[in-house]
Amino acid sequence: MNKTIERFETGPRMSRIVKHNGTIYLCGQVCKDATQGIKEQTESMLEKVDTLLEQAGSDKEHILSATIYIKDMQDFAAMNEVWDNWIPEGHAPACACVEASMARDILLVEISVVAAEK
Repeated sequence: MNKTIERFETGPRMSRIVKHNGTIYLCGQVCKDATQGIKEQTESMLEKVDTLLEQAGSDKEHILSATIYIKDMQDFAAMNEVWDNWIPEGHAPACACVEASMARDILLVEISVVAAEK
């Protein structure tokens, strides 16, 4: 059994991607432009997830679980509209969404993803 741990884009606090035994862990992802609304922030955040999964040898069809942190549950339906259009039919991961204080007050949504390699 391969027990190698690979870390990508590692800084002093975290790695953007960690791979272990065919499982990919992404650090929390937020949008590129936090001045936008919840739908745009969610779209931008998910684009970053797509890019990182591709870099790690996976894609959104291989997501095992996702934890979504949302600043205000009043944005839940709008965020889910974007999420539901992004997730391929038949490939919905185990998922949780919680209301949370964000690291920067302007952020409305963040996601943490675990996926399998293709």
